[in-house]
Amino acid sequence: MGEMDRRRFLQVAGAGVASAAIADMLGQSVARAATIPANRATRSIRDVEHVVVFMQENRAFDHYFGTLRGVRGFADPHPALLPSGRSAFHQNNGTRDVLPYRPTAPNLGMQFMEDLDHSWKMTHEAFNGGRYDRWLPAKSDATMAYYGRQDIPFHFALADAFTVCDQYHCSVLGPTDPNRYYMFTGGDDPERTGGGPDLWNDEKGYWWGTYPEQLEKAGVSWKVYQDVGDGLDANGYWGWTGDAYVGNYGDNSLLYFKQYQEAQPGSALYEKARTGTDAAAGGDLFSILRGDVAAGKLPQVSYIVAPEAYTEHSNWPPNFGAWYMANVLDILTSNADVWSKTAVFLMYDENDGFFDHVVPPHPNTPRIPGASTVSTAGEWYDGTPTAYGSSDVPGHFGLGVRVPMLVISPWSMGGWVCSETFDHTSIVRFLEKRFGVRSPNITPWRRAVCGDLTSAFDFAATGGAAPALPPTASYAPTDHERHDSYVPTPPAVNSMPSQERGTRPSRPLGYALDAVATKTGAVLSVRFANPGSLGAHVQVRSDLLPQGPYSYTIGAGASLDASWPLGAEYDVQMHGPAGWYRRLAGTTGAADIRATVTPAGSSPNVRFRIENTGSAAVSLRVKDAYRGSSEELSVGAGGTRTLVIPTHGGWYDLTVTSTGDPRFLRELAGRLENGHPLTSDPQLGA
Repeated sequence: MGEMDRRRFLQVAGAGVASAAIADMLGQSVARAATIPANRATRSIRDVEHVVVFMQENRAFDHYFGTLRGVRGFADPHPALLPSGRSAFHQNNGTRDVLPYRPTAPNLGMQFMEDLDHSWKMTHEAFNGGRYDRWLPAKSDATMAYYGRQDIPFHFALADAFTVCDQYHCSVLGPTDPNRYYMFTGGDDPERTGGGPDLWNDEKGYWWGTYPEQLEKAGVSWKVYQDVGDGLDANGYWGWTGDAYVGNYGDNSLLYFKQYQEAQPGSALYEKARTGTDAAAGGDLFSILRGDVAAGKLPQVSYIVAPEAYTEHSNWPPNFGAWYMANVLDILTSNADVWSKTAVFLMYDENDGFFDHVVPPHPNTPRIPGASTVSTAGEWYDGTPTAYGSSDVPGHFGLGVRVPMLVISPWSMGGWVCSETFDHTSIVRFLEKRFGVRSPNITPWRRAVCGDLTSAFDFAATGGAAPALPPTASYAPTDHERHDSYVPTPPAVNSMPSQERGTRPSRPLGYALDAVATKTGAVLSVRFANPGSLGAHVQVRSDLLPQGPYSYTIGAGASLDASWPLGAEYDVQMHGPAGWYRRLAGTTGAADIRATVTPAGSSPNVRFRIENTGSAAVSLRVKDAYRGSSEELSVGAGGTRTLVIPTHGGWYDLTVTSTGDPRFLRELAGRLENGHPLTSDPQLGA
């Protein structure tokens, strides 16, 4: 960091400065953004002329935003059930369950919280074939630590001002480099055509094609904004330096490709990926970005890579990263013409070892039973050595754990949530959509399951709501040294944290998943139908089925049949996208009682149909979780009953139990899409 930059930073954010002044420094860029109208020349994605990809390091979604209002966080009404019978939040360390906890250290957002294991091997161990119950043995008790609004207020302010994606996943169940390869190239070379795959941060020099090369060929401008550190060559470790406040932390993963390593000065790959600021020599970390924005020369595609101390990689404090973010946004919003045409994607490459409760979508594999209507080629690593001799446990590549994603732009203001399934290839997909340059490296399964991020925007609206910014805390480092890690420990008595009350506006989605379940004797059969415009992944969980959990992928417009043999009792849970959930429990010898949900025409209601296939009448109780009401009814032998039930802003959560069979249960929950904005799940803020 240059001396002037350092002096200004320490003066403005130092210990002696009032928090109101700091709030003004960090809030002014977002407040200014709210006053700049979006470019709406075409009211389409073509109004986006600049895309800024800002990938930070190693934080999980629950770890940052589990308490945030209106996202699928700690108040999730239908978390996965573990083999223990408890929810995914109850992770066991061999002695007791540990729930998510907020560490007790003061000024938590400025603590140097310890780094956890985030290797391919140990992350797959935590995933445990989809059982998702080995987080503490693989990651330690610190995995359950989380931050609240009081700890990282600027992150929360951005979520409240713009759009947060609460189903954005990293791409690989593994470390930094493989995940960044998905963002920079669309994949990790699973077919081994260019030296991959890399699952262990083996920075050896690969040669499969990258997306910036395709942009270059298509005449789309691009650039990496970074600091050179000790040099962007092998002698300078490609920007990774011992001084954590300069360099690029090795996060410009394009530099691990031979075509960039061998590029010569004057060539496009060299000038756009191997140049940067020189803070170690007294330069300003942001001078090149500032100059390009001021001159109206921001490229069509920009990648921002921070020095280590500002990446938010533990053990570095999250609020160091907040300061860096604020500077970037301050620069981008300083030129109204540039900002009116700019979309910023702020996300995290992987979760470090920090816990998130949502089981990531994943393909069926030789180790995970199930089926898919789309090809799963390129999604399985068989454990054999790669071109560089590395080997590790076999496993699927992803999706990885949920990580925070914020869409910051004039078309995404207003504190929205978008709950479509995304991963790092969604960044490439958005660029494909905008610039017409297709990546050959994205697998068919990811194209089916992960969206292109366009649903996070409203290009047609006439304006956006100005953000309301909460107070912020001081983000100033007290020195430029490395510090020992703070090791959080869970409390002796652990309880579930609460989530902020209320809802937030929710972007419309293209999901229309349905499942019709039939029990015939000792077999449970389901037909998954997906007439929607988005592919859907469903995980089927049950300790009473012979295998599993099971993975099913139903492409857009497709259907898929599945069946499982049952024992004397069954309890099967199905988890799909955007809160879609089905649970079926009972005894095999009882008559089959079927329940389905369909839209009630164009009204905001559902038709809840109950069918009794047995030879005797049954007395049932229907409970509506949103209204808190229940209704008793009788269904005759071979008969049906249909109830028209209002949704709660499009959401339904209906449970059927039997007054004569305590084991019987049918629960159906989800959201009816109507092509218009809705709200987030009200149960998340109840």
